[in-house]
Amino acid sequence: MARIDVRMPQMGESIAEGTVSRWLKKVGDPVKRDEPIFEISTDKVDAEIPSPAAGILAEIIVGDGMTVPVDAIVARLETDAAAATAPSPPLPTSAPQPGPAPHSAAASVARPAATAVPAAPAASTSAGSTPAAANGGSLADRIRTRSSPLVRRIAAEHGVELAALTGSGIAGRVTRRDILSHIASGATKAPAATAIAAAASGDAQVPAPTPWQGDVVEPMSKLRRLTFEHMAIAKRVAAHVTTVWEVDLTRMTRVRAKMRSGFEAATGQKLTYLPFIIHAVIANLRRHPSLNAATNGSDVIYRKRYNIGLAVALEPTGLIVPVMKHAEDLSLSGIAKAVNDLAGRARGRKLGPADTSDATFTITNFGTFGSIIGTPVIPVGTTAILGLGAIEKRPKVVAGADGEDVIAVRTCAYFSLSFDHRVVDGADADRFMGDLKRSLESVPDGGY
Repeated sequence: MARIDVRMPQMGESIAEGTVSRWLKKVGDPVKRDEPIFEISTDKVDAEIPSPAAGILAEIIVGDGMTVPVDAIVARLETDAAAATAPSPPLPTSAPQPGPAPHSAAASVARPAATAVPAAPAASTSAGSTPAAANGGSLADRIRTRSSPLVRRIAAEHGVELAALTGSGIAGRVTRRDILSHIASGATKAPAATAIAAAASGDAQVPAPTPWQGDVVEPMSKLRRLTFEHMAIAKRVAAHVTTVWEVDLTRMTRVRAKMRSGFEAATGQKLTYLPFIIHAVIANLRRHPSLNAATNGSDVIYRKRYNIGLAVALEPTGLIVPVMKHAEDLSLSGIAKAVNDLAGRARGRKLGPADTSDATFTITNFGTFGSIIGTPVIPVGTTAILGLGAIEKRPKVVAGADGEDVIAVRTCAYFSLSFDHRVVDGADADRFMGDLKRSLESVPDGGY
């Protein structure tokens, strides 16, 4: 007879916590090894978690909707069925979700806000002891234990004292949703002396719109809510600037047309423009390392790994960014295979959390829908994103055979690069784009 702990798994290096979406098994149910027993939701994707062993689900510790840190015990398995028949205590559940409220946009987006805890009076500590000692460790240690690096960064940006909050996570852990709800609730307000500056910077509270008669009010889906949070954070933490370049893809189009049938017959993969572009992007990121970087406080991390995020639109709505890991090691055919695999699994909702983490640079192809220019938002944890406009034929002035200017039909597209001006200067971004343009306009015969 043995009991086995089931723990919240580590789903990517940057993931500090996960939410149990729902249990697929009940207490007393038999389970097979590797059989999915519960679903989790992280700030990346949803996933089914398999059982670590065969046995009986003896105890559920973390109920539906609860958020716990990575490695926390969420359930226990019993290998002896007789030992699993004892009644289990009622399941813990998360606080009830508020319904849509006409006067509160935040209510339909996040959990109830974390509540402030009044400071204990000085007399409550014993003589000769400090408040830190009375609470089991220093204040900084307790804050680190009760929050993730992302939560601490958001708190620092908004002047929120994490030590004064009680979160909805296990043992009062403050989650990302807690801190965002606390900020959205208006509990953190700018002093009167800085109200004008707050309004100018976009930090002032904005009145929520009120639904009119005939309007339909629906809570955001989980995917929409995560996108909402990610985009808001991304715009807040990076100094966005966008540069736009026109690229002549006529030569690439001809090379691709010559290669296409043989390539697809030999590899079984569709040959689109994207593998050529990704290959050229990687080559030029090597020459311009600030575009493949990340920031950690006042430090810049220059990545030596080239993990390319590919934004994929989902139907009927939604966006996800699967990541092509170690793309620098892939040939043109390897890139094509990875692109087709990631896009197919993204649209089929078959990505795992590890498939959407650790991007160092991102590409988004809004030209698929006919858009010619866009200004994409830089994903958190990176310094740049490349947007691809629609590829179309245009009349251009070019040099003729006799040296005279002539009008010719060329295949062109606008490429836009959004970059974080805290790390990347405009000249650096334009040097990168100039080199990328030259690479794409001089694709060798036979491809890369």
